[in-house]
Amino acid sequence: MSLSAKILIGLALGIAFGIFFGELVTPIGVVGDAFILLLQMTVLPYVAVSLIAALGSLRYDEARALGRNAGGFLLAFWAIGLLVVALTPFAFPAWESASFFSSALVEERKTIDFLNLFIPSNPFHSLAESVVPAVVVFSACLGLALIGVERKDAIVRALGVLTDAIGRITTGIMRLAPFGVFAIAAKAAGTLQPDVLSGLRVYVVVTVANALLLTFWTLPVLVTTLTPIRYRQIFRGTRDVLVTAFATGVLFVVLTLLAERIKELLRTAAHEEEETALVDVVVPAAYNVPSVGKLLTLGFVLFAGWLTGFSLSPGEYPALLGAGLVSLFGSTLVAIPFLLDLFRVPADTFELFVMADNVIVARFNTLLAAMFLTSLPLLTAAAAAGRIELRTPKLLVYAGLTVLFTVGTIGGVRLTFEAIGSQYQGYQKFIERDFLLPPAPVSLYASPAELPVDPTGRGPDGESSALDRIVRRGSLRVGYRRDHLPYAFRNTNSELVGFDAELLHRLAADLGVKLEFVLVELGEIPDLLASGVIDTATGVAVTPERMQQLAFPDPHIDETLAFIVRDHDRNRFNTRKAIQSQEELHIAVPDAPYYVEKVRNYLPDARLTVLESPRAYFTAKEGTFDALVYGAAAGSAWSLVYPAFTVAVPHPDILAVPMAFPVARGDQQMVDFLSRWVELKRKDRTIQRLFDYWIEGVEPTERKRRWSVVRDILGWVD
Repeated sequence: MSLSAKILIGLALGIAFGIFFGELVTPIGVVGDAFILLLQMTVLPYVAVSLIAALGSLRYDEARALGRNAGGFLLAFWAIGLLVVALTPFAFPAWESASFFSSALVEERKTIDFLNLFIPSNPFHSLAESVVPAVVVFSACLGLALIGVERKDAIVRALGVLTDAIGRITTGIMRLAPFGVFAIAAKAAGTLQPDVLSGLRVYVVVTVANALLLTFWTLPVLVTTLTPIRYRQIFRGTRDVLVTAFATGVLFVVLTLLAERIKELLRTAAHEEEETALVDVVVPAAYNVPSVGKLLTLGFVLFAGWLTGFSLSPGEYPALLGAGLVSLFGSTLVAIPFLLDLFRVPADTFELFVMADNVIVARFNTLLAAMFLTSLPLLTAAAAAGRIELRTPKLLVYAGLTVLFTVGTIGGVRLTFEAIGSQYQGYQKFIERDFLLPPAPVSLYASPAELPVDPTGRGPDGESSALDRIVRRGSLRVGYRRDHLPYAFRNTNSELVGFDAELLHRLAADLGVKLEFVLVELGEIPDLLASGVIDTATGVAVTPERMQQLAFPDPHIDETLAFIVRDHDRNRFNTRKAIQSQEELHIAVPDAPYYVEKVRNYLPDARLTVLESPRAYFTAKEGTFDALVYGAAAGSAWSLVYPAFTVAVPHPDILAVPMAFPVARGDQQMVDFLSRWVELKRKDRTIQRLFDYWIEGVEPTERKRRWSVVRDILGWVD
């Protein structure tokens, strides 16, 4: 039985084993980890040694020809990959979408340190830290330097022998592949939660479909179109490597074996030894440039924008593809957050990328990357041997079928999802949210007049602190405002929930009293606090005019001012330059002089309209306003209710406004108490947990028990 057949059997048995035993198979993952580490053991030495030996054995004219040939085919492969990425949005169905607030909206842009990534100031450190691009640069420089050195034959031969020895080690380790793949597959199948990919199915299906098309048609058929090598020969010679790459999801571990298989394939096709030796240059060098499989991950940025309502405009595609190609010289775990931030797509979607990548997408992209590393050396060797066949009819047939299959794949995925359909659930998921922590006993009142008479008496203004009244009365009275998403609002159970509401439940619980919420207007809060009718209110933006009427403890959250706009207008309000270049803007602003003044200073020629409630903006006829100036977190919550709108924070002008629970002027005892209490809630991470839940929409992480045959059907274990 061939090794590839054994690996496939190990893969199938591992999946079945994981499904049968569920999470009980977790310990077996150690075997899979050990197998991957054994494969990794030889890769970095192979990259360094083979590259030095292969380049050092060339002449300068051969090295130049190699650079031209390999570079030309590499650019062609990149063009194919980037074109597929650019076409990816056409596969996304026309669904409404919106998202919770993301801190990416207000964060500064990150940069990638390409100097340290590619320049090996200390080659030994690069080797020790597995900084592969730097190792390749050093090895390539040393190999190129050897070309002009006399008496180099001895060291080149020695390095060649060492390369062969490393290949023999890898071949020996690969005999364990069926067992290693079995363990990897068993752990993945046994621990994967079925609902993990429910929100990612569009991205997963589109990426997998593109990866399969490129792996089994576009790249290998291009090789068979341009060279005498047959399609069946390619897959017969590399199938064990392709299966191992898919099973492990790590291209690095099959690099040495892949080079050996490509050499064998070239020898079978009657290539000379000099042409076969080029593999030891092309494979390690090509590993360190973005493969076509790696380029497909750029589609996640487009998917994340579509999913969250922050879709990139066609004019931004060239910037995405260019910046993406450069950034993918590093890790996708660095490149994707960088690109999400660069194009102002909510950064919390990166968790979805990691989830999809770890579970399934990385395996198909690795499979494609392995085919990329197979096709590039084959074409380069064929070009070096003068065996490239440029026959126009054959190329036209290949191009026509490739276009047909690509359009069919993308269109088929879109039509399938649109036929299945999807109802917008953002509003429902938001309005159905319940308390994250156990709530305090609570009563709700529609107006201050409905509040029960205080049995202890309120006393003259200023004679006692609100804190004393709360303890005597046994209740904390809080004013809340209508349309105060996501800080205080009614959920589907008619409970008053939200970030501020739940935080005040924690305050009542800590004081050992019940909670009484009463609906109030913003303008009446100062008088209600001064007369003792209420003790505090849900968060109020701290502005100069309000500080003259109210006392504020330390803020419990900061709101960033943003423009709330229709989805298609987001790019008009993303930067200061874009906003201030527009004329005759009509901007809606909250009923707060501070906000009005800020907007007038920022946009002196704009027409401003003050609104008592943000709902008036969202329900207005399209074209009435260009934008609403509002808090970014609150605006994100409103976009869940009205998904045709989104949030745009103008960079670099990021203006944060603190929000705090107001108290009556002169009540220093209550101010000090709330300030210290807010600090306490920061220290025990209560505020952070509630922020994640109510503002950013993060679901609580509760470990679900994985379904398995042995537990849920046979009942052999609890």
